[in-house]
Amino acid sequence: MQALWMLLGSAFFATMGVCVKFASAYFNSYELVFYRGVVGMVFLAIIARQKKVSLLTQYPGMHVWRSAVGVISLTAWFYAIAHLPLATAMTLNYMSGVWVAAFLVSGSLLNWSAQEQRSAWTQGPLALTVLTGFAGVVMMLRPTIEQNQIFAGLIGLMSGFVAAFAYMQVMALGRLGEPETRTVFYFAIGTTLAGAVGMGSAGVSEWNGSHALWLLPLGLFASLGQLCMTRAYSQGATLVVANLQYSGIVFAALYSLLLFGDNIPLIGWAGMALILGSGMVATLLRARAAPHAPAEEH
Repeated sequence: MQALWMLLGSAFFATMGVCVKFASAYFNSYELVFYRGVVGMVFLAIIARQKKVSLLTQYPGMHVWRSAVGVISLTAWFYAIAHLPLATAMTLNYMSGVWVAAFLVSGSLLNWSAQEQRSAWTQGPLALTVLTGFAGVVMMLRPTIEQNQIFAGLIGLMSGFVAAFAYMQVMALGRLGEPETRTVFYFAIGTTLAGAVGMGSAGVSEWNGSHALWLLPLGLFASLGQLCMTRAYSQGATLVVANLQYSGIVFAALYSLLLFGDNIPLIGWAGMALILGSGMVATLLRARAAPHAPAEEH
């Protein structure tokens, strides 16, 4: 069942990306973050009431930190989706798994002990996997340089880097027994507040009913994706489940080709394959090196 939740979550996030792509032609990134939060907040409040889940928490500080880093990652991701091919933006965000592996390798090097020396056979391949992932990034960013999209590419890469911190906090909240509905609800509050602040400085786009139709499914698919993935991980993700998150890249690639006709050069596809492969291998090696290492949730 966990595998199904993960597949559904990945599909929902990729579909959310489609909504963001269309809506970004009419709304700025802060507006999209705001409306995503508003829709998510209402949707999750209804679900919490139906499930009779209290929205009061004993860990407000942890939710604030998770929301803060999550909002930064989400805003950067939405910007990247608006200015890059959907498959490229999605893949750069999924670099978060490789970033977590990089954190593990760095931590081992800074705190070298007898235990780390005994597990060096794992840390070596993990470091190689991280380097492979970064090689994939270079290959994916090369087409963005040629198409004057390097800034958007770097923003997309940053979204994955910051998301790694959010994932660690989500996993910590899950271990404390926080229901997934409550965790996602507080994140929705954070996105709403941050989006409102951003709109205050970036301005508000002219409202058009037909354009605004993209906002409702954007918020719904984002909330459904978070609920599915949070549930998959809060129940103790297996390696299979953890790797299934990368199916989101496949879904996004299909959308890029079928809906947007994105022209991604061969080197870009090769870089995407390297990131996907290195992320999956990193998940396996992280499990061996640190059984309680955090998993991912968008």
